[in-house]
Amino acid sequence: MRRLIAVPCEGETLVATLDDAAGATGVLIVSGGNEIRSGAHRGMAMLARRLAAGGTPVFHYDRRGIGDSSGENGGFLSAQADLVAAAAAFRAAAPHVTRLVGFGNCDAASALALFGGAAGIDRLLLANPWVIAPTDDLPPAAAIRARYAARLRDPAAWLSLLRGGINLRKLVRGLVRLWRGSGEVEGDLASRVCGAIDGWADRVVILLATGDATAQVFAARYRGAARIVRLATGSHSFAGTANAGALEAALRDVIDGTDDAGAASSPHSSS
Repeated sequence: MRRLIAVPCEGETLVATLDDAAGATGVLIVSGGNEIRSGAHRGMAMLARRLAAGGTPVFHYDRRGIGDSSGENGGFLSAQADLVAAAAAFRAAAPHVTRLVGFGNCDAASALALFGGAAGIDRLLLANPWVIAPTDDLPPAAAIRARYAARLRDPAAWLSLLRGGINLRKLVRGLVRLWRGSGEVEGDLASRVCGAIDGWADRVVILLATGDATAQVFAARYRGAARIVRLATGSHSFAGTANAGALEAALRDVIDGTDDAGAASSPHSSS
């Protein structure tokens, strides 16, 4: 059964949702970006319901300044107190939970890597971790490189170029971004997040959507030893039945402690 819970956090109130179940391992879902706790297209709410139906309690919440929660939205780097408060509230509301798995997508994944230890979380599944803020309206260099590589293999792209169907100005800007190199991902945020991920050792699994720009930038930067599972999709939020199923399977493997996610060889793609 799903119920709302008010969580105090530094003088403000987070609104959270608990999908309770009898299991001793609970999942704490952290929303990415400015997304409300239900997730894109209610994806996180539906994931929580399915996990709870299988015996895993799930807690997800709006951080301060997002959705139903009060306060100012300071971004994911200022959300440590929110995460700590949510984890404590989860344990209080479901005292049978003795082990916490944290799951987040995009900057929520980065927040979990950075602050999950302070919240007492035991294991992590991090999807498409965010390691750079863009400086203009172009994708990061790693994403441009991956897109160009795919298009160079596509005869239709060459035909479109010959017919004037490709924006040459944007093409030149993209080439300039590539010429400048990959230094854009070498900033403090990337170093902090990648270092934090390595601090989790074998207690973290990374899930990357291979066609997603955020995932491509992370893959270009990360050189650590964390286990990486790749899902053949361009959907950042794992939209669509097949992607949602692969995400759930990966999360269930982390819950079970096996971490043998079958998504690595999934051939499907969805947006």
